[in-house]
Amino acid sequence: MADELERPEHRESEPHLPSPTIWPFAFAGAVALILLGLIVSLTITAIGVVLAVVFGFLWIRDVTRDLRAEPEPVEAPAPVVVEEEERLEPERYTRSKFLEASTLGLGAAIGGIVTVPVLGFAVLPAFVNQEYPEVDLGSLDNYREGDWVIATFTSVPEDGPVSRRTAFVRNNGLRNDVPSFTIISNRCAHLGCPTQPQGPPGEPADVETTAMPVTLTPTQPSGFGCPCHGGAYDIEGNRTAGPPVRALDRYEYSIANGSLVLGKPYSVGHVEGQGADATIFRYGEAVDPGVHVDGPEQILYPYVP
Repeated sequence: MADELERPEHRESEPHLPSPTIWPFAFAGAVALILLGLIVSLTITAIGVVLAVVFGFLWIRDVTRDLRAEPEPVEAPAPVVVEEEERLEPERYTRSKFLEASTLGLGAAIGGIVTVPVLGFAVLPAFVNQEYPEVDLGSLDNYREGDWVIATFTSVPEDGPVSRRTAFVRNNGLRNDVPSFTIISNRCAHLGCPTQPQGPPGEPADVETTAMPVTLTPTQPSGFGCPCHGGAYDIEGNRTAGPPVRALDRYEYSIANGSLVLGKPYSVGHVEGQGADATIFRYGEAVDPGVHVDGPEQILYPYVP
């Protein structure tokens, strides 16, 4: 009848995109956790890797759910007779497939461009061999027992003034028949500004060494202070006021041929006692200013290999 509505012909269901899922966002969060862990802690990195594997597996499982489903039984189609004039057109990809592949490819490229430099700057410096050459600070005769001197020296002569450093040196006398020295770095544990002795300085004098002259300035400090942000330290380098997060760094040292030889620096949480009898709570290596090396805050900072 004319007034009857025409019924649309039955069409086979077209392939559809996977249903929305939260696993891509969870996987991206796990990757972000890995990047954060590379900067903060290896433990966080390990947790991020585990989560990335789990969320990635769940994501893949959701995406391939239709592919893994058992096919429904269908009747065999009738054979199609293709006339000679007909040509089979090449397989074409839908617009949605093209946009999906383009989006994934562009996202991967952007992720690589952003991630690789971050990983390089955050991770690579920890594995770069950063050595501190030994520095001859002159004969032991230049350091009287119980007195402080400000030693200014060039650690790498071929680099010139750019490698100029300063340390506060005190001869503690003998301990178990071995000369004992306290050698404190002048680098503030807040932001690295040069600290100064809180006491009157004497006349500087240059002493000859096996490398370059070292300038020794006698002083009588009651402690050390930072002129930048008001950081204050006691005579052993412990923080007493201001924003520093730990004590002043110290230097290893040795005695060679009657001369005091400066070694590599190391960071200190705090010091108990004084002079040769002091107990130093040291960190394995020297870390940057502002980094906690003791207390619960230390877990928020990267491990120094």
